[in-house]
Amino acid sequence: MDNYTPQLPDEDNLFEHHAFTVDKGQTPLRIDKYLMNFVENATRNKIQAAAKNGSIYVNGEPVKSNYKVKPNDNIRVLFAHPPHENLLVGEDIPLDVVYEDDDLLVVNKPAGMVVHPGHGNYSGTLINGLIHRFENLPNNSSERPGLVHRIDKDTSGLLVIAKTEEAMSHLSMQFAEKTSEREYVALVWGNVEEEAGTVEGNIGRHPKNRLQNTVFTDDEADKGKPAVTHYKVIERLGYVTLVSCKLETGRTHQIRVHMKHIGHTLFNDERYGGEKILKGTTFTKYKQFVENCFKILPRQALHAKTLGFVHPTTGKFMSFDSPIPDDISACVEKWRGYTKHVGD
Repeated sequence: MDNYTPQLPDEDNLFEHHAFTVDKGQTPLRIDKYLMNFVENATRNKIQAAAKNGSIYVNGEPVKSNYKVKPNDNIRVLFAHPPHENLLVGEDIPLDVVYEDDDLLVVNKPAGMVVHPGHGNYSGTLINGLIHRFENLPNNSSERPGLVHRIDKDTSGLLVIAKTEEAMSHLSMQFAEKTSEREYVALVWGNVEEEAGTVEGNIGRHPKNRLQNTVFTDDEADKGKPAVTHYKVIERLGYVTLVSCKLETGRTHQIRVHMKHIGHTLFNDERYGGEKILKGTTFTKYKQFVENCFKILPRQALHAKTLGFVHPTTGKFMSFDSPIPDDISACVEKWRGYTKHVGD
């Protein structure tokens, strides 16, 4: 009896969900292991199932999960259905609206809320809430309704949303030309020695882990995009420091990447290693104290506190400020108590 070969779907009839070009320095690695570093929320079982169904293509040919990736391989993950993020559905989600008029609204986003649908997060996002509440929001250049800028899922704070095409164009230009003002508050590991400083360095995808971004040094100046962060110390708390960060540019994970680059990873930033005890003593009591801080603040310690921009219709400069959320406040208070106790 002949071996039965399942009929694989034709590449032309499939929808692209992910696409990567393998780095020049990549050593041979099974594609299922490789993709786990590049696709958020993907398990090895899901990747292997996709390969078995003929959904993973390398250089135009479907491959099995034991295929070893090579430098410059072109990898595409294709499915018979369009990406879920293209299928936007309105949801009745409560939004903390700080300000609203006919042109725009300013929202205070809680930590844990994703801004727009993407791999692994197809509902419960800010955009799902916005399209339930408003009809005909203008799309940005990435076809995302209303979004002028974004902040990470586990970052809390202020966002401006455009309600008209004119507002979208005007506000987007301000962010592109760096005339908008944004200040964040962050709790970082270590004692930041300088009272104030500026971090400059191109930011781009980490070559070994696509879920992270990294700073490229001078000899790699052609990689990434320029990024500038100005910081100043608000309060020193022994093994951690509370800082204010002002963004001149708006790269993905900018503050998280820049602060790690200068040796001050954000407190409890799991993606960048801040969920480990990076500074302090080896005492068991101290370890327990930090673990308790992580429980109080189960996310990176980052809050988009202030937001300023010129109103697209009135031409007036508007500035908004949001209080530091309870989880960050409680964590900072705990560190205050610790440093006082140690100092006594």
